[in-house]
Amino acid sequence: MLVALAVSISACHTADRVTLTLSAATSLKDAIVEAEAVYRQSHATSDFSNNFGSSGTLAAQIEQGVPADLFLSAAARPMDDLERKGLIAAGSRRNLLRNSLVLIAPRDSRLQDFQGLTGGPVRLIALGDPQSVPAGVYGRQALSSLHLWEKLNAKLVLAKDVRQVLAYVETGNADAGLVYATDALTSDKVRVVAVAPESTHDAIVYPIAAVRGSHNQEAAHSFIDYLAGPVAQAIFKKHGFTIATP
Repeated sequence: MLVALAVSISACHTADRVTLTLSAATSLKDAIVEAEAVYRQSHATSDFSNNFGSSGTLAAQIEQGVPADLFLSAAARPMDDLERKGLIAAGSRRNLLRNSLVLIAPRDSRLQDFQGLTGGPVRLIALGDPQSVPAGVYGRQALSSLHLWEKLNAKLVLAKDVRQVLAYVETGNADAGLVYATDALTSDKVRVVAVAPESTHDAIVYPIAAVRGSHNQEAAHSFIDYLAGPVAQAIFKKHGFTIATP
């Protein structure tokens, strides 16, 4: 009887466990992993399965039926596309964070500003692919606003996400790159050359929402509330994000 009772209790505990699958922009990786670890301290039955990538690619995966409970995007457009197609849980979407776009170069580079990208010493410039990477979209907007896009087009090497852009610059495979300020903070092999003026690109806002097909709606909404609360916000700020106005 004792064995049967133990098995029964174990089964109940197993049934109570919830694994939330997050599809999140690569630029959120370090902050999200830390925020999840803190969340588990007070939610012992919660587990996480993370799928990090470019926001456009993640949105396409969700549309194709890849399982996800939550979507954290680095831009409004991928979220807009899913919402328009009825794939986001009604009332769950909110703007969570903001970021800045920066020009980076290796630490020993003599690059001083955006205009210097047209010079001979800069042969390759890494940029997220604007077809799927929000940072690439913002980068194209910034370079266009600064009247540099056409001049620099032949120098661009496109990456699958911002962390790949960062890696290209870190390893010297690119002489400069455009990433988020939060990504630049993670590396001691690059330096920030300049910050793209906010007027040169769309506002960099990170929306979050529960996916309509999720079987863990209650847990997903609870985690969204946590990410928007003071404990998680402190973690995001530590990683260089700013908090979006509700």
